Amino acid sequence: MMKKILILGGYGNFGKRVVEQLADIHNTELFICGRSEQRAQELIKTLPQANAKLTALALDIHSDALVHFVQQQRPFLVIHTAGPFQAQPHQVPQLCARYGSHYIDLADDRRFVCDISRLNRQAAEQHCLIVSGASSVPGLSSAVISHYHKQFACIEDIDIAIAPGNRAERGEATLRGILSYTGHPIRVFSGGRETVRYGWMSPRKLNFGGRIGQRHLANVDVPDLELFPGCYQVQRSVTFQAGLELPWLHYTMVAMAWLARLKLVKNWAPLTPAIFRLSERLRQLGSDRGAMRIAITGKNSTGQPHQLSWTLYAENGVGPYIPTLSAIILARKLINDEPLPSGAMPCLKLFSLDELQPHFDRLGIYYHVQSNTPS
Repeated sequence: MMKKILILGGYGNFGKRVVEQLADIHNTELFICGRSEQRAQELIKTLPQANAKLTALALDIHSDALVHFVQQQRPFLVIHTAGPFQAQPHQVPQLCARYGSHYIDLADDRRFVCDISRLNRQAAEQHCLIVSGASSVPGLSSAVISHYHKQFACIEDIDIAIAPGNRAERGEATLRGILSYTGHPIRVFSGGRETVRYGWMSPRKLNFGGRIGQRHLANVDVPDLELFPGCYQVQRSVTFQAGLELPWLHYTMVAMAWLARLKLVKNWAPLTPAIFRLSERLRQLGSDRGAMRIAITGKNSTGQPHQLSWTLYAENGVGPYIPTLSAIILARKLINDEPLPSGAMPCLKLFSLDELQPHFDRLGIYYHVQSNTPS
């Protein structure tokens, strides 16, 4: 039987990459959804060798048409890439839980991801899987930490940093999400307790090594900050920062954060379209190389201090594929009827780092691990 896969935001920055990576699967029909059926059709024309049946569909996530489609068609799986997820209600995963469709999203908003478990009972009763945060965070980041967790008797600190290249393709929805908390308070785990930092502040420089070198970073709000202290029993701190490759552009954002913190600007998000247009004009500056580093500090089984640093490198503009890989792995597992739990949950410990390796190899993504593990 042909399995129906509904991809919301299917021709967007991440959605089109999800379509591309699932188009080789036989006996599936991919519904490429968005407000414009024409744009969905244009994407289909770029995939003439697809094994899956590709169908363009004009569908807004806030419309009754989506409810009618899910109710009548009962898709096997819904993949939600139509951000921003900040302040977006759980109407799509609730709909899937009601009618028994599996659901995966690429959300990076803390509340959207962390509160998804409220749907757990309903999803479990319908024997479907509802997963939020199948993206770089917390999907990829948790896969990395879970892989190396066994090297530590206890984890004291987790420090995560993402530095995309300026030429990497980006979406307007992602920018809107970042601007929504720029200069606003963020709850973090630091010094063994919950405290407050501010979005796109606390600037620092970090050397990622390789062809990336030094990049500027600042605070971002992600689900990891709330999920990881309990999931990995972190004793001291969990930090997460990201940054723009061009220093002057990065520190413009820091200045914007200060204006918001001083309440001279209430919220930068309404200016997203103008800021996005400006960022697009500047895309030819900088490079198409990005990196992600996860540093874990703690003690090993003998009680000795132990540190591990995992650094991912993405070159040649492939960085925007990284946020899609967690969703691709889970989608393929579901389509292939591989065992996965039922219920609603953040994307934690649902796949391994080893399962990411074939995708890294295909895209030319590589990583370096530095550890002081005693021999």
